[in-house]
Amino acid sequence: MSNSTILVIDDSTTIRKMVDSHLSQEGYRVVLAPNGEIGVELASEVQPDLILLDHQLPGTTGIEVCRKIIAKAECSHIPFVVSSTLRKQAYVEYMDVPNVVDSLPKPFTPDLLKMTVANALETGALIVSSQANGTAVPEVVGETEQPALSGDFRWLGLREVIDFLNNGQKDGMLVVETERNRVCFFLGNGRIQGVVSPSFDPAEIAARLPASMKELSPLLQFTMSSGTSTRVDGLVELMDKKMLDPRMLRTLLRHQAAVLTRYCFQNSPQNFSFLPDQTAPSLFAKAAVDSCLAAILVDGAMNDRMDNDETSSPAAAARTGWVRNTLRGQNLDRAGLSAKHVQLLTHLDATPRNSAEIGVRAGLSSAETERVLQGLLLAEWVQTTVLTPNQTLVAFEPDVPGAEVIRGVIEEPKSGWTGNVVRDEFSLQILLKRKSPDAVLVAVQGEAVLDLPEKLRDSEILNGDRRIILVVPEDASQPLAESIQHLPVLRRPYQKSNLESILNSDSMPIDVPAELIRSATATEATLAVTGVN
Repeated sequence: MSNSTILVIDDSTTIRKMVDSHLSQEGYRVVLAPNGEIGVELASEVQPDLILLDHQLPGTTGIEVCRKIIAKAECSHIPFVVSSTLRKQAYVEYMDVPNVVDSLPKPFTPDLLKMTVANALETGALIVSSQANGTAVPEVVGETEQPALSGDFRWLGLREVIDFLNNGQKDGMLVVETERNRVCFFLGNGRIQGVVSPSFDPAEIAARLPASMKELSPLLQFTMSSGTSTRVDGLVELMDKKMLDPRMLRTLLRHQAAVLTRYCFQNSPQNFSFLPDQTAPSLFAKAAVDSCLAAILVDGAMNDRMDNDETSSPAAAARTGWVRNTLRGQNLDRAGLSAKHVQLLTHLDATPRNSAEIGVRAGLSSAETERVLQGLLLAEWVQTTVLTPNQTLVAFEPDVPGAEVIRGVIEEPKSGWTGNVVRDEFSLQILLKRKSPDAVLVAVQGEAVLDLPEKLRDSEILNGDRRIILVVPEDASQPLAESIQHLPVLRRPYQKSNLESILNSDSMPIDVPAELIRSATATEATLAVTGVN
């Protein structure tokens, strides 16, 4: 906590109480003077680190009081912050006074007061010295340390930088800059001890907290700082007194680290710098995350419930193969990974397997397996490949544009489908005798009702586990035959995306044109229509 002394010279009782209340909470020693005469006496007696001076004082002015104080040798170094409702009109009088380092316009908020005082304490002595000696004032304070390692991400990845520091068991702070935020990774023996970002909105992290941790969200406004403060010191003190469970706080800090790390990997970081002499805030000494990068990224994937599109659809997941990635110089530190997720890694090798198979082998649900793999993918521990298509399609489509769309899907290597498209019933019959396709696409026809081609009505096409999808003409108004009213429908003209959607969908929405089901009740018809109407 700060031990700086602030002398407040102001005739307003309200102002003195307000300043005393808020600055005392920040750990400052506050000395109050109700007029200029007492203020001059206290300045010599106390020799404060900063004087907060009211411009309009009874029987005198702030400028007179200021000159009297700095005329004394023991007070010549004290910086001043001038406060007034007159604003610029008052401040111009102090332009030639070297000790006045800042102004505080009335009325002011507690936050503005604390920020102004903190800045004046940090820069005041430097400014006073520069003004008195005629030397230049540096543009920034506290940024003189040169990074031991720095660069951009045009040719190097963030994973490579963190792995390099982990392999060398380095201590310090890695600063990663994105377009909008500056994220700081505190490392101890190469492992991530904590991740903070003063510029990142704590509300975004709070929104991703699980329900069991929502009550801890107010602490995020303190834990995101890259330095120390009285509030952070207060949290540490609460842990020391056994009034705050460090395990709960560590869980919150790990969640914070997961969100910020995931953000860096997904938002094109621009450059980095590593400061080996930068120590972590005291909070991380008491509740260090102490995990490897992969564990943090897996946490980010597991906890980020707001990004529902991260997990693949069942059909897409079945076609995605996962294999172990081996990179030269890759770090395989597993600190922080749960035992079941380490076990999952043992089921990954050079043979591509989909997430469902990996999940069964590891004893995990498909959703958890998919998210763990997504986290490991960001860490570059795994990579994906398209599995050999194992679903076949036989299509009867006399319409030339429609046949071309179907042919485009089955000829595309990554579509997940192979098969044949024919334009006559006889060829369809032959194909169905020779093959056992996973799906059959059939154009229906008829004047009174839309039905399967005559040669197929008594066949076993509707039997078995294969999926049957009907293709109806663009302007069809006839109802479907009762025997096929439960089947999904694709209406001409359709696009490639429409066809892929209906082929890869596990469940069909109920969206039925009335003219297609005039002969059936709404409960009997469970059609799904996909296509361009």
